[in-house]
Amino acid sequence: MPTPLSPLDLSRIRVFPLAQRHSLSTVDEVLVEPTTAPPAISEFNAAIIERCARDIKTALERGSSVMLIYGAHLVKNGGQLLLGQLLDRGFLTHLATNGAGTIHDWEFSWLGRSTENVRDNVATGSFGTWDETGRYVHLALLLGGVRGWGYGKSLGKFIYEDGANIPTEAELAGQIQAEPGHPLTPARADLLHAIQRFGLKPGPHILTHAHRNSSVLAQAVRQEIAFTVHPGIGYDIIANHPWFNGGVIGRAAGVDFALFGGSVEKLDGGVVLNVGSAIMGPQVFEKSISCVNNLRLQANRPIVSGHSIYVVDLQDGGNWDWSKGEPPRDNSAYYLRFCKSFSRMGGTMHYAQCDNVAFLHHLFHKLETLHGRTATKDIPDIGEPNPEPRYKW
Repeated sequence: MPTPLSPLDLSRIRVFPLAQRHSLSTVDEVLVEPTTAPPAISEFNAAIIERCARDIKTALERGSSVMLIYGAHLVKNGGQLLLGQLLDRGFLTHLATNGAGTIHDWEFSWLGRSTENVRDNVATGSFGTWDETGRYVHLALLLGGVRGWGYGKSLGKFIYEDGANIPTEAELAGQIQAEPGHPLTPARADLLHAIQRFGLKPGPHILTHAHRNSSVLAQAVRQEIAFTVHPGIGYDIIANHPWFNGGVIGRAAGVDFALFGGSVEKLDGGVVLNVGSAIMGPQVFEKSISCVNNLRLQANRPIVSGHSIYVVDLQDGGNWDWSKGEPPRDNSAYYLRFCKSFSRMGGTMHYAQCDNVAFLHHLFHKLETLHGRTATKDIPDIGEPNPEPRYKW
């Protein structure tokens, strides 16, 4: 018989100070200033952006959702200020990203630099084993979890408030004992366990995010715009840490999946932009719209319709014109999931082979023009770091 497998003891993972890591980029180097002239793009992409801007304007006028789903490279490549301006102008009603998108956001906002050499660091067992990243993302999710918040709001509040308040062991134990069947009891138990295991002290836990004006998460909290995060267990570097808790991550992601569906419910005549997300975006969206249609049909309501979908990626889309619908199975383009899934989601799908930051840069300028404005250097400033958390968690 085969020898039974023993799981890794992740509590024994050795972690290192994030400041010691050789990071490949700094926030000052990568940030794209929204008011600068966008780079040149093809006439085809310019036409798609023109149509996208007009669809967004129409959707907003009718009160429909305008959802932007993006991958981590949008942040790695400096698109944070563009997203901040799109939020500040009211051009978006919902942001969604994967776990990596939030990790780069947090590292840039706290340390001012992010990204590591994967090949070199895997070989030394140091890839992803950065103490503060795993510790503080988990702490934010633990503290947000006892409030019933999802991943996006929990980490966004933690950045925006420069930390949080940690309850006492007695307070949590009393809540668990008094209401063992309460929906928040598992979250309270996870937080209590972390407090005891890692020796967390009650009261204000201040963590200054010196670059938080560049944080998309913090800007979304400031604007009170939904920001959902859709991670995978084991996908992100926060798994390479003694604090790793798949239940905490999954609970936060579950809250956000339901919130994502709330925006899909309002998508009739709306717009979805999937920018640089080849896996998370199409996978989460197709499940969510199916849930919405399921509930609508139970209530004798029509399914979601009239929406436009814009998919942006660097790949050539299999050299297929996706405006014609789905290619046949014997065409290699059929196996491009990020295109095929969205082409099956009703509405009208458009594909642009374009750099993700360049696409949004042009889109921002086009939206400003449609609304009779000229892009000005007016980056939302959410203030200086705070001596204590603003919000009493």
